[in-house]
Amino acid sequence: MSAIIMDSVTLRYGKESIIEELDWTVPEGKITVLIGGNGCGKSTLFRSAARLLKPSSGHVLLDNILLEKMSTKEAARKMAILPQSPAAPEGLTVLQLVKQGRYPHQTWLKQWSEDDEQAVQKALRATSMLELSGHPVDELSGGQRQRAWIAMTLAQNTDILLLDEPTTYLDMTHQIEILDLLFELNEQEGRTIVMVLHDLNLACRYAHHIVAVKDKTVYAEGAPEHIVDADLVKHVFGLDCLIDRDPLYGTPLCIPFGKGRRAVTG
Repeated sequence: MSAIIMDSVTLRYGKESIIEELDWTVPEGKITVLIGGNGCGKSTLFRSAARLLKPSSGHVLLDNILLEKMSTKEAARKMAILPQSPAAPEGLTVLQLVKQGRYPHQTWLKQWSEDDEQAVQKALRATSMLELSGHPVDELSGGQRQRAWIAMTLAQNTDILLLDEPTTYLDMTHQIEILDLLFELNEQEGRTIVMVLHDLNLACRYAHHIVAVKDKTVYAEGAPEHIVDADLVKHVFGLDCLIDRDPLYGTPLCIPFGKGRRAVTG
């Protein structure tokens, strides 16, 4: 099993510091969800864990090896990454895209194999993209494109999955389908999954471990039922709310105060 460790990591864009002197370890074999307000640094933190942003200082380690010292192919055999709003070359079909997920496993001596084919077909079935496998990615709806990219990520068949807002563009049904799929991968295969999600209630439902990011560091982390309360929501999101229990799963349920309708009293 692979592990990601951040050691005194500072992350900057230009001269602006986004994350400062952070020590953080991704829980192995768990689903971790990063939450926080817009611009808080959660996607920046994700990008560093995913080897997409080099720390200004400090180190990110994967299996106790400096991530920056790993070759792209070596890192890709250990973790699969789905960034925000990925783009495919014009005319590339879904099948061709998903096959890209097998690239890290190819060598001069080991070309396309039956294992590769099975991994691709399994990923297409899991994301309900088999019937669309011959369609160009750029002709799909936003939700279909997102599922195609997730299929490519799954085909990579790594111990770690890093997904930045994987439910973007998906309607409610497909959001649940994708999160259920990731939950099953964790439950059945022990995959370590790190996601950025905007929906706090879905984060609480699916995460074993939540990381709330604010003020250039981790404000709080732990099991949803241990850390998510009205005080956290107020400090991290600037939102007044009531925290109840999800009637189906018993996880924290955020009910925001607002002015859309008159509150029920009495």
